[in-house]
Formats: sequence, structure tokens, C-alpha cells
Amino acid sequence: MKAITVLLAEDHLIVREGLRALLKLEEDIQVVGEAGNGREAVELTVRLRPDVVVMDIAMPSLNGMEATRQILESQPETKVLILSAHSDDAYVALVSAIGAKGYLIKQSAAHVLPEAIRKVHAGKTCFSPIVAKRLSHHQNKAYARGDLRHDSKSTRLTSREVEVLQLVAEGKANKETAQELGISIKTVEKHRQSLMEKLNIHDTAGLTRHAIATGIIESSVQVTIL
Repeated sequence: MKAITVLLAEDHLIVREGLRALLKLEEDIQVVGEAGNGREAVELTVRLRPDVVVMDIAMPSLNGMEATRQILESQPETKVLILSAHSDDAYVALVSAIGAKGYLIKQSAAHVLPEAIRKVHAGKTCFSPIVAKRLSHHQNKAYARGDLRHDSKSTRLTSREVEVLQLVAEGKANKETAQELGISIKTVEKHRQSLMEKLNIHDTAGLTRHAIATGIIESSVQVTIL
């Protein structure tokens, strides 16, 4: 039987090592790659085409939510399983909008992860109980409004705008953002202007607060307000 191929996307090396050791015990699961940030996860998924990506949310450079969106756009056959320490409403709501097949909190028992990988690979969904409860609550509110779509402002931003927003919120200057994304400073400035117009936010501090509120970066991330 062909093993389920898995890519681990987690910025903490010690956590990745633990996950790799855990999955190595499973005969039907094979870890084929590891990524330390969301951008690397997208690149490796395109190159390795794993069956399942186990994705953390809070990662530098490109967060797990935006990485998931880019992966599912370019590699729709790959399933994404979120593994995060957070179960905040903002994160759970975004999961329902983006299309990840599962969401586990890191406090889950060790045996849950391999079984969750098998389920999402088979086309099923798998959510930790607390996440499932929040997701159900969010969907019920959407039904009550007569709107089944997640209508967060963040989902209307382009992928590049989300990338710029995260780097701005992390305190990167325009020059640093341009270097990291491989674009010109002028293009970065245009994206920043577009973000402010779309979000009706007119300063860096406001963009940072929005990034935190919508789960693009963690509230615990140390940021510099320029």
C-alpha cells in the first residue's frame, strides 16, 4: 500500500522534530519534507506534491492561513490539516473560508494526528472538539444572516496584499519587504496604499491591529510600529 506523503510546516524546529518522530512510527505515513515558514511550505508543496500538509498558523514571513490559501489554489489535490496552539474565532472562521480539511489544537493527544492525516487524505474532515464547536457556532451565525460565505475583509485581499500586510505588521520596512518578496519598493508602496484603501485604515499601527484581529499574525508577536 502506498504511504500517505506528508509535508510538515512548523517554524519551531523542536516541534517539527517531535512531529517527525511521531509520524515515523506509522507504517502508512511518510514525511517527505519540512518547512520553517509559510513561504517555504508553498514552494515545497509545489515541488514535492505531498498528499497532506500539516500546517501551523503562526509562522514568520507568510502565515499558515495565507500559505494554505496559496497551496489550495495551486495544488488543489493536496489536503491541508491545520495544527495550531490557537482556537480563536478569527482562526476558526478563516479555516471555514479557506478550505483546510481539518484543524487540530496542539494540546491534542499524540495518537490524534496520524488518524487525522488518514481522514483528511481520504477526503473527510477532522476538527478538535473545541474547534468544531466554534466552527459550528460561526456557521450558525452565517445561516442566521442568510450568508454562508465568510465575508472577512481579509478574504477580499489578494495573496500579495496579505503577504505585504503580514510583513508590515511584523515591522518590516518597505525595503525589507521588497527584498523578501522579490519586488520593487515602488510595488510595495502600491500594495500598502491598496491595503489602506480596501481596509479603510490609514496608518501602520492600524494595519498591525487588523493583522492581529484577523489572525494574520499572533497577538504575541513582537512588532515594531513605525
